[in-house]
Amino acid sequence: MQPIERLKKLNTKENLWIYILILLKKNSAYAWELPSLIEKEFGFRPGNITPYRVLYRLEAENLVKSNLKDRRRTYQITEKGLKELKEVKNFYENIINKL
Repeated sequence: MQPIERLKKLNTKENLWIYILILLKKNSAYAWELPSLIEKEFGFRPGNITPYRVLYRLEAENLVKSNLKDRRRTYQITEKGLKELKEVKNFYENIINKL
């Protein structure tokens, strides 16, 4: 695997939580719709189960919260999640500025 391919993988599928938080910043969402939203918005498709695992971890860390709506669970970003997303943005901007 070429270095750029590894970089893309590490910055997409390996850090899926970033993309989920970005989407939830715009609108709440169901877990099952996240793979297609990620593909549409960011151009790659994660596995169907992976977003569920990531959401559980994000919720345990209080970065997202869930609500039951029509017997389905919706997820939305929390204030802590917004702060974390801002830190991610600052991290990437710092790297880009050094490039």
